[in-house]
Amino acid sequence: MQSSAVWLVLVLGLFGANAPFVSDRFFLAMPLRARKAGWMRVLELLILYFVVGGISLAVEQRLGQIYPQHWEFYAVSLSMFIVLAFPGFVLRYLLRRVPA
Repeated sequence: MQSSAVWLVLVLGLFGANAPFVSDRFFLAMPLRARKAGWMRVLELLILYFVVGGISLAVEQRLGQIYPQHWEFYAVSLSMFIVLAFPGFVLRYLLRRVPA
């Protein structure tokens, strides 16, 4: 059970970190009139960081007692979330699009 919970949080983190770069829709659901701006992608990334963090807290609570965290934990976890977003960033901004 604990092993599957760890994998669930990792997969949710990978999905949540790359979701802002996959589509021009806000949270993959709400269509926008124009292309999504860079600041909207960063805002969406931060909101998804807190959503994934809340889900991971709920999973940790279900497994047992929540271990108290300090600011260092949140700084490292946000940095890791940004690193997990690298594949989506590369797909969105660094790969050249070949015309079909």
